Amino acid sequence: MTNSWMNKTRWTTAAAVAALVVAGAAVPAGAVTAPSPAAPAVAAPAVAATADGRVDPAAMREALAGLPDTYVRGAMVKVTGRDGRWSGTAGEWTAPVEAEFAIGSVTKVFTSAVVLQLVGEGRVSLDDTVQELLPGLLPDSYAPITVGQLLSHTSGLQKPRCVRPGTPVEIVRSAVSCGTPAAPGTVAQYNGINYFILGLVVEETTGRTYAEELDDRVLRPLGLRHTRLPADEWAWAEGGLVSNASDLRRFTTALMRGGLLRPAERRLLFAMPEVPGAEFSYGGLNRIALKDGTVIWGKTGTNHGHASGVFATAGLERVLVYSLLATGKDADKEVERIEKIAGAAFGGVTR
Repeated sequence: MTNSWMNKTRWTTAAAVAALVVAGAAVPAGAVTAPSPAAPAVAAPAVAATADGRVDPAAMREALAGLPDTYVRGAMVKVTGRDGRWSGTAGEWTAPVEAEFAIGSVTKVFTSAVVLQLVGEGRVSLDDTVQELLPGLLPDSYAPITVGQLLSHTSGLQKPRCVRPGTPVEIVRSAVSCGTPAAPGTVAQYNGINYFILGLVVEETTGRTYAEELDDRVLRPLGLRHTRLPADEWAWAEGGLVSNASDLRRFTTALMRGGLLRPAERRLLFAMPEVPGAEFSYGGLNRIALKDGTVIWGKTGTNHGHASGVFATAGLERVLVYSLLATGKDADKEVERIEKIAGAAFGGVTR
């Protein structure tokens, strides 16, 4: 394989802080950089746009009660699925439920979908290594890291404390320029650099840009008219997409139902690596067990002041899309709010 990928310079960023933020992809779910301060607003009640089925409207309103507060200025929530529907907004979220927003690291699931399609086509294997696919990208001293380990965040790559702005190649190289990696496949450590590498794998394997492959394989086939990769978005395949609630619901439903993947690759969405502390599947989905025992699968993401997520039960009884206007003052408080929303959204789900 040639090293043609090493000369690609389509994607650049001038903001060093942006690259540092993407390096912080290992922060806890719900943690964000602080958005620009907003003028105080009078708390607004959640407004249900639709409600039916087994979703409890009172529980949903309670989950959004008290907004805005010190930690979350506003929120949008949309619950759909065979087992009920509900949607609403609260606090300073004055836009429609279907407004577009930066989805941050939820982008990773779109990237994993493209990679798994390539796996299904026999063009890439979960056992292929970065060193085979992208020779020269990582230091020669690094042990082989597989595509499966990148997808499941078990690559062992160190937290990218030395990351610098530039092309995806430059970001990856700077990220591994200091610190020491763990042995691949021995530890679970969420790391956005894994998905920069996967974006490069997509480009090298197909000979086309990541954006072109994403558009042809996912966005256009599913009619995701509100989902796009802005040309100047530094987070790229790791966290650069903009979308809206309905597009995220449609994408998640198609992904889990089999509209995007063949059966073997769809099973990987729910296949967890046998690594201590693993939280992400070979399909890049975060497995979370709620307090009542309900297991949901999905992804959180933060960008441009939005702390967002999309989660669903494996059987698609319910699909939750949310976005919080987070202040960044206390990640734990943001997580508490997300847990309330998820608990209400999946409460009483038919199993």
